[in-house]
Amino acid sequence: MTVADLAIISALIFIWATLSARLERFEMTAPIGFTAAGVLLTHGPLAPLGVMPSAEQVKLLAEATLALVLFSDASRVGLHHLRADLGLCLRLLGIGLPLTIGLGTLLALALPLPEAMGTWAALLVGAALAPTDAALGAGMMVNPAVPARIRRLINVESGLNDGIATPVVLVAIAGAATAEHVTRTGPATAVAELVLGLVIGALIGGAGGWLIKTGRSRGWVADGFAGAAVLGLAVCCYTTSVALHGNGFVAAFVGGLGFGAAGGPAARLVPFVEETGTLVSLLVWLLFGVIAVVPAFENLTWRTVIYAILSLTIVRILPVALALAGAGLGGTTTAFIGWFGPRGLASVVFGLLALEALGASAAKPIITVITFTVLLSVVAHGLTAEPLARRYGPRLRTAAGIGAAPQAAVPERRLIRRSPGSAEKATLGLAPRRRKNSP
Repeated sequence: MTVADLAIISALIFIWATLSARLERFEMTAPIGFTAAGVLLTHGPLAPLGVMPSAEQVKLLAEATLALVLFSDASRVGLHHLRADLGLCLRLLGIGLPLTIGLGTLLALALPLPEAMGTWAALLVGAALAPTDAALGAGMMVNPAVPARIRRLINVESGLNDGIATPVVLVAIAGAATAEHVTRTGPATAVAELVLGLVIGALIGGAGGWLIKTGRSRGWVADGFAGAAVLGLAVCCYTTSVALHGNGFVAAFVGGLGFGAAGGPAARLVPFVEETGTLVSLLVWLLFGVIAVVPAFENLTWRTVIYAILSLTIVRILPVALALAGAGLGGTTTAFIGWFGPRGLASVVFGLLALEALGASAAKPIITVITFTVLLSVVAHGLTAEPLARRYGPRLRTAAGIGAAPQAAVPERRLIRRSPGSAEKATLGLAPRRRKNSP
């Protein structure tokens, strides 16, 4: 990266931040904007941006971003609220996620993608595109018209499903590379990684939260370094788990839960981590546009288009409907949860892992499917998040049997924050009253 490249990228971030609220009114989300910028600035008629990072560099950046987002999201989830919805979470993760992986795998074999795609490659595609990323539905996640219970459920699901899908992705990559390596990444290893990640995240997150809370109460922590301490804790959860061969994503999410539970008032320091993750995520989406979008379109086939559309609809919505059957949420709420299963950072990371392990030639069809599906999700979910939240949010409150009960705060997984618009305020009864003397 040259100094000129750095100047262009920093100017782009400044311009976006300055105009973000205005652009958001036109449903222009940060992933859409920065992905488009990455394409235009490197493949347009002028192509002023000369940065061409390697897949390994983008993978490391995407992994770090995902870890920060997972930690900050989880730290805002109260464990007592999580216990209240534990049954629904287990349904989505224990039934919905495996069904999504299986259905996605069968679809990849049925089309097929491409003609020579085998079982392991199909499993890799199905598993890589199963995890969701609630950040791409940011307009819905921050809209108070949608019941907090529904937003929290979507957020917790997206926080844990990528960690659970990681062992399946690794097994599929090993199988696609050579069948003899599968035994080294079997079910027992996968379970061990999940358990180790859970234990490491709980220990580091809980101990770190308690230490920061104790240090702040005794005046040991300088205000200027308090946020940096939480940032270091988030990175420590992920890297320690990876170093000990545990699941880093599970460790980051569970570490955030432990920090929020043990840290008490210290949990208010999480916005520092969130804003850092936000900044890095902008770079990830920019580089996604730089290295992935154009090659995906060059290798695009009608089968890939069909797979992407079905992956974001039937492959996601049908397993969610089966998982939530009998939960009493209603058809509208179930369909709403099913639609808001965007594919984002986790799928990008898994695609880059496949590229690194299999090589460019063998991974090309897999990367094409993953990239186009993520790109379609960025646009479709980014454009529909706010309108669908406004239209169906009030219905969900009744359909889910929530009524007018007080709604607990829900973590904001959002690249850009804004206060509720007039429509949401009116829906919630928050619109300002007119004075008697006003015309």
